[in-house]
Amino acid sequence: MYNYLKKFGLSLILSSLIGVIYLTGCNQAMPTTVEPLSRTEFVLGTVAKISLYDHQSEEILDLAANRLHELEDTLSINKTGTLIDEINNQAGIAPVQVDEDTFKVIERGLAYSELTDGAFDITVGPIVKLWNIGFPEARIPSPEEIKATLPLVGFDKATLNAADSTVYLKEKGMQLDLGGIGKGYAADEIADLLRSQGVQHALIDLGGNLYTLGTKVDGSLWNIGVQDPFNPRGKIIGRLTTADHSIVTSGIYERYIEDEAGHKYHHILDPKTGYPYENEIAGVTIVSKSSTDGDALSTSVFALGIEKGLEFIESQPDVEAIFITTDYKIYITEGLKDIFTLTNDAFTLAN
Repeated sequence: MYNYLKKFGLSLILSSLIGVIYLTGCNQAMPTTVEPLSRTEFVLGTVAKISLYDHQSEEILDLAANRLHELEDTLSINKTGTLIDEINNQAGIAPVQVDEDTFKVIERGLAYSELTDGAFDITVGPIVKLWNIGFPEARIPSPEEIKATLPLVGFDKATLNAADSTVYLKEKGMQLDLGGIGKGYAADEIADLLRSQGVQHALIDLGGNLYTLGTKVDGSLWNIGVQDPFNPRGKIIGRLTTADHSIVTSGIYERYIEDEAGHKYHHILDPKTGYPYENEIAGVTIVSKSSTDGDALSTSVFALGIEKGLEFIESQPDVEAIFITTDYKIYITEGLKDIFTLTNDAFTLAN
């Protein structure tokens, strides 16, 4: 029997941190605490929570929840009848015309697939389905199964036609999987929706994808806990102070299956080998203006290792990162050194 564990990254720590990040700034004209108006939904395969600290309107939360479900109906690989489902079913047969959301997400996903030379590859769907990590039917596939499936992975075999708004997978059996970018796109869309409704202070938590919309009501920064990748119960390694940024965390202990010998296979799969990445990285947190970028990058850098991963992130505009290694060391990019505080003495800062 295989055991699997699924946890939701930053969402696990928010329940404990929200009490800490209630608004306590120096502006005495503002309230010292603000109870948010929140809505929690299970959508896009995760627990999503939207908390409004101003413009506290159930109607706005309705709009946000409806938008999340609309995106799920379009982008999910785990629901039948979605456009992604149709693209996958028509692989090797015919192009599929899609809506603006689907085209934009796939276009961004393919751009990141090219940028990372396939370390992040949205055509990894056949391998993801083979493992099914995070689902009751999760299993460890045989080497023969992986070898037979790998030829179906390759972002260069996916074509877009902007004029017709179509997507085509060239080989039968290919499958898109937007799990590494879809929640990020959804977080950006909800942030834009809230802004359009006049909201200036909110938290958007899509299970490991957190977006801090604006500052706290008093103008001070949010204090955001960074997940300990070795602990499934929401223990943190430290805190970030930030505003108007996306914080996306991926870790090898987010979801995994375990064989009878106790070996864990985590859910971050290498599109080139068909197996989970195995290097010194245990967890990555990406801080960026765009959650779409953060989502894709949090997966991508697992392929690069610490040295190349840091170099790659430093080359990207408006992106910072925290790398946590399997030997409990923490590496952070230059832009985070003044806003990250280590609070867990089991870890050490390595740079």
